[in-house]
Amino acid sequence: MWEVLNLLTKCNLCNRYFITSISDYPYTLELNMTSFSFSRLNSYGLLSLGRVKITFLESCQTEAMMFFRLLCDIQWRRASQRWPNRFQSRHNISSVTESQPSVSLPTQAQVVICGGGIMGTSVAYHLSKLGWKDILLLEQGRLAAGSTRFCAGIVSSARHFTLEQKMADYSNKLYQQLEQETGIQTGYIRTGSIFLAQTQNRLISLKRINSRLSVLGIPSEIISPKRVAELYPLISIHDLVGAMHVPEDAVVSSSDVALALASGASQKGVQIRDRTSVIHVMAKKGHVTGVETDKGNIECQYFVNCAGQWAYELGLSNEEPVSIPLHACEHFYLLTRPLETPLQSSTPTIVDADGRIYIRNWQGGILSGGFEKNPKPIFTEGKNQLDIQNLHEDWDHFEPLLSSLLRRMPALEALEIMKLVNCPESFTPDMRCVMGESPTVQGYFVLAGMNSAGTSFAGGAGKYLAEWMVHGYPSENVWDLDLKRFGALQSSRTFLRHRVMEVMPLLYDLKVPRWDFLTGRQLRTSPLYDRLDAQGARWMEKHGFERPKYFVPPDKDLLALEQSKTFYKPDWFDIVESEVKCCKEAVTVIDMSSFTKFEIISPGEEDFELLQYLFSNDLDVPVGHIVHTGMLNEGGGYENDCSIARLSKSSFFMISPTDQQVHCWAWLKKHMPEDSNLLLEDVTWKYTALNLIGPRAMDVLSELSYAPMSPDHFPSLFCKEMSVGYANGIRVMSMTHTGEPGFMLYIPIEYALHVYNELMSVGQKYGIRNAGYYALRSLRIEKFFAFWGQDLNTFTTPLECGREFRVKLDKGMDFIGREALLQQRQNGVYKRFTMFILEDHDTDLDLWPWWGEPIYRNGQYVGMTTSSAYSYTLERHVCLGFVHNFNPETGEKLVVTPDFINRGEYEIDIAGQRFQAKAKLYPFSSLFTYKRRKDEIEMSDFQGK
Repeated sequence: MWEVLNLLTKCNLCNRYFITSISDYPYTLELNMTSFSFSRLNSYGLLSLGRVKITFLESCQTEAMMFFRLLCDIQWRRASQRWPNRFQSRHNISSVTESQPSVSLPTQAQVVICGGGIMGTSVAYHLSKLGWKDILLLEQGRLAAGSTRFCAGIVSSARHFTLEQKMADYSNKLYQQLEQETGIQTGYIRTGSIFLAQTQNRLISLKRINSRLSVLGIPSEIISPKRVAELYPLISIHDLVGAMHVPEDAVVSSSDVALALASGASQKGVQIRDRTSVIHVMAKKGHVTGVETDKGNIECQYFVNCAGQWAYELGLSNEEPVSIPLHACEHFYLLTRPLETPLQSSTPTIVDADGRIYIRNWQGGILSGGFEKNPKPIFTEGKNQLDIQNLHEDWDHFEPLLSSLLRRMPALEALEIMKLVNCPESFTPDMRCVMGESPTVQGYFVLAGMNSAGTSFAGGAGKYLAEWMVHGYPSENVWDLDLKRFGALQSSRTFLRHRVMEVMPLLYDLKVPRWDFLTGRQLRTSPLYDRLDAQGARWMEKHGFERPKYFVPPDKDLLALEQSKTFYKPDWFDIVESEVKCCKEAVTVIDMSSFTKFEIISPGEEDFELLQYLFSNDLDVPVGHIVHTGMLNEGGGYENDCSIARLSKSSFFMISPTDQQVHCWAWLKKHMPEDSNLLLEDVTWKYTALNLIGPRAMDVLSELSYAPMSPDHFPSLFCKEMSVGYANGIRVMSMTHTGEPGFMLYIPIEYALHVYNELMSVGQKYGIRNAGYYALRSLRIEKFFAFWGQDLNTFTTPLECGREFRVKLDKGMDFIGREALLQQRQNGVYKRFTMFILEDHDTDLDLWPWWGEPIYRNGQYVGMTTSSAYSYTLERHVCLGFVHNFNPETGEKLVVTPDFINRGEYEIDIAGQRFQAKAKLYPFSSLFTYKRRKDEIEMSDFQGK
């Protein structure tokens, strides 16, 4: 017969109790329902589950739905017999033809969330945790029945980026306690993960990850192949050079996690409706006003797009389209029957990135998938092209991954494979998820594009987005994930289809520092692109814009240089050295057209006061002067770091970093009153920008303009329009973004080729040559110049990075962030931007620092490097980063004073090896007057004054 286990769970809607789990061997089914139809139960695969009599009130239907889903999952996992039929009932559930019992759809809500998968339920859960109650979650199908139910369920914090490590670590801890909080089993099992390395470069990559995990308090260690065999005897270790073990990684049932999150949200008042499709989002004057569904309209203030692979389509369907760049690909994994000696539930997960596969225990057998080199994009033509249920097995396509699995686990060769699962996964153009508020529609938030890591990221990502909505900002700097890092230009279907075909294999490819995407290139180019390319330019891409990295001389092997991959001294070292030398001794030209450029017109006194409110420095300077300033948030952190030239009494020209084009525009528009007369125009495409760097730059420009360019006639941070060659109206600015002498030329694009040709022609006698961004990077880092997006972010204030001189607290009017800065000036700063020079580091033999290396002071972790470069002037590596001061007993943050910085002994951890470093709070201006070898630099040179 049958028996009931784990008998009752209380329903929060009616205080009744319902059954949450049944026995392993039921026989028949008998149901007495007031709210659910026979065919609806059939759609959940329950007809073969056994003889159970359950009664629900109509008011309990949400809990009932979740119960039926849970019942199906539990029974499917427990019934070890008739595997194919059980798998079919879970993963190939037929579509429901009978509609859900009539439930009134609310006509208004504060927040509407679209998507009932693990992302949408996580956002709902965390919003309710933060106190928001008027929330409605809509799912077009069944709750947790989209791509969430296909997830492999691996939760791992072993990621390349610190933010993703934090997100995954939070998710792990959340899932661990969800069952106790909600009463719904999530399948959480702490298994640990083992990441294999077949090459030394892969092992170096793992060591870099291991260093970052350690400082976050996440246990991990680098282990030997022999230790791998001890932890997982079935693994072949013959070709391994090492591995990384992360013991607290886990596996879960992703669909059950989503149900638990939904239950937790429901307990706090969140309303959930399935079988309800969002048709489009309504907006008025750039603000969300409501949502149109197939069951009626809903007024709302906020909308959250958690539609997964359909997020792109949903964004385009709005009255005011929202660009969400992601694209789906087919993802395959296989399931086997249990091994002869079934694997223990705590068996570690294996990630063999060099073999392109992952392996986890599944019901005593194996679940194994991977990321093939030739992925299959789907749904390019739109949402209705295919249904998820109709994705078919493709054994020919999966064969390389299967071969890799059998090489790694030879014992599986005789094991019977039960199923090859083909499921959709969505990927983004840069392998990082998409979150945040739309730049075009206020109140429209997005969380999607998980790049096959949705289970690992869902908890943390949902938390950050909820904080963003409630507080206006998340608790961590999430710029690397912000939707505004993309522009609409990166949402072309063709671009996305081609890019994700590269992205999916890259998830397991070895990524050495400064690698570049190969697809979706030449999207945005300078008018000089072909000319520079013919002269040996090697290109990098930023915000879709092609930028020169360096220029390969004719005698270099181009093919070898492009294919070299290393964590050590790169092959372009000598090339960049010659470009840096030319910047210091002669003159170079760097095409910097990708920089974001805005023209701002303030026709009246009130409009100028608004500008003063938006920027931290004083813009009330004489015409022709340039002001370095920041756009700060309420906490005093940098939303943008820019330079503004006053062209006339009422017009300004603003230059910002390349990837600020969308973010800066959205921030300014958000803070401008609707009735403002302030005019803002993005003129990035109108001007080619050439950076003329070096002591002979003034000679070249003087000869071309017939105007004196010496400091007496053209002082620093000055701008004026002048002629260069035959071209008139060139905006020439006496700054270079590097600290070296020189000029920025902003040239109307129709004159770009002429001006460039003239500069190169006249400059020949002065030793002119082209240079790229790698030389620029080396120059700016050795001069201690911070850069937004790398060193500066929304949590960094001017007082923390030595930029007090770019803030005018006493300019006579308030500005955004002023109160926070006044308080910080009174209380002191809790982190301080610092320069580090590596002392015992061999440039030729040791691993290079790139970014993200842990910083140790007197043996204690105090921060991370934010950028690094080799200084050809100091002949040493220079790292920039922030130093924190923590109470070693309580972990409390303490004030960081200059004396605290100067009295410490520092080390930089590069892939587990620590190198001594000297710290300094000020640039080495005295050292740039002449060249000195590193063994001649005394300690006194490095002491802050």
